[in-house]
Amino acid sequence: MTSIPVAIIGVGNCASSLVQGLSYYSNGGSNDEQGLMHWDLAGYRPKDIQVVAAWDVDARKVGKDVSEAIFAKPNCTAIFCDHVGPTGAKVSMGRILDGVSDHMNTYHEDRRFVLADMPQATKASVVEELKRSGAQVMTNYLPVGSQEATEFYADAAITAGVAFVNNIPVFIASNPVWAERFRAAGVPILGDDIKAQLGATIVHRTLTDLFAKRGVTLDRTYQLNTGGNTDFLNMTNKDRLASKKESKTEAVQSVAHSRLDDDNIHVGPSDYVAWQNDNKVCFLRMEGRMFGGVPLNLELRLSVEDSPNSAGVAIDMIRCAKVALDRGEGGPILVPSSYFCKHPPVQTTDDEAFTALEAFIAGTSKH
Repeated sequence: MTSIPVAIIGVGNCASSLVQGLSYYSNGGSNDEQGLMHWDLAGYRPKDIQVVAAWDVDARKVGKDVSEAIFAKPNCTAIFCDHVGPTGAKVSMGRILDGVSDHMNTYHEDRRFVLADMPQATKASVVEELKRSGAQVMTNYLPVGSQEATEFYADAAITAGVAFVNNIPVFIASNPVWAERFRAAGVPILGDDIKAQLGATIVHRTLTDLFAKRGVTLDRTYQLNTGGNTDFLNMTNKDRLASKKESKTEAVQSVAHSRLDDDNIHVGPSDYVAWQNDNKVCFLRMEGRMFGGVPLNLELRLSVEDSPNSAGVAIDMIRCAKVALDRGEGGPILVPSSYFCKHPPVQTTDDEAFTALEAFIAGTSKH
């Protein structure tokens, strides 16, 4: 099998966990398969993914090798692999657009982005770098609410013929206009908004589906999340949250026996707690009625390191994007998107999506 050259947009905590993970799993031995949904995916292993290009706008990261930039402030995720070797890919200055919220400037620079005073990327320069580096897959880790910036890079990916993995809740794969652009260009796109390996959304979805399958009526529910990374700080600007709340809420609503009224469901980031750093805490409550209309309620507290929780899923998404390229598929790659993302073009239950994903990987079904 050939390698999978990958370009990264945004060298933040999630990118740090991804790149650390690529080194961690390249060592083999006791690391094999631990914490991964697929060790071998259609012949590709984690070690086959190679970072060849990256963009960021933080002065502490631009110009550095990706292996060094992933440990620069304001990144605060767990360091589980401190021996990441040089990638040979230096972080290029990106395009700011709406990628940085002004309200973050009131916080200490260790907690926020420090913009580099350098000429910003143009579409032509991004396309040129994608072609020069040989990138085949571009993965998007921009901050929540970066609609214009995401569209900028998605447009460059189409022009360069590079598959696009949209990890954030900006709707590209699930937007019919953008979906058609990727389809017409014959370029694969996976998205939107990555589900963590075992995070708040997948747990909430699983329990909601369990209620439905066991004949329990779900009357009302909430999911409140706190964290201390730049993602949570960014989302204290409520104007940037519309697509995030829609994505997370729809992920739960789509598996409920019947849709809840808006007043009876609340899903989304709740507060920024600086000392939590990359630790995310979810408080989940579900109220319902079982046999005879007798009430029940369920409460759950989930604490996870946020960025490593999505890295293994990202490794699978990147490999699925490469498989789609190998097979000549373009446009939204529906099956992996439904399994790996909160707001895919087509919502299915996780059981159905898992079965379909295994068939996609085996090559016994279309995307």
